[in-house]
Amino acid sequence: MPILYTTKASATGGRQGHARSEDGKVDVQLDTPKELGGGGGPGTNPEQLFAAGYSACYLGALKFAANQQKVKISDDAKVTTSVGIGPREDGGGFGLAISMEVSLPGVDRAKAEELVKAAHVVCPYSHAIRGNHEVKTTLV
Repeated sequence: MPILYTTKASATGGRQGHARSEDGKVDVQLDTPKELGGGGGPGTNPEQLFAAGYSACYLGALKFAANQQKVKISDDAKVTTSVGIGPREDGGGFGLAISMEVSLPGVDRAKAEELVKAAHVVCPYSHAIRGNHEVKTTLV
């Protein structure tokens, strides 16, 4: 696979720490949510970062798939990704529950459903987790 773009980010302190991309465009304090036993401070957490990244990437994949099919995607199109974390049933650690809501105003439902499926093929996040996590995707 020819690599078109590479970036790096580092974290220190784990869930109660700091994360920064090599170029400084992402520079965030990390805090553990109260639900996970933390103080729920003002910082973000890995689940929020994953949800934001997946939402943006998947919307880009939707636009790519739509462009290939000559379908116009509204500037109001929106992807909302929910990422939950909890103990796995096998007791071996933690797992994620991932769901998406996709809004494609102005696109008829049948075409929107087709694009939602196509985007999961194109999106590298969807590809990376395929077979490991089910992503419940709802067209709203």
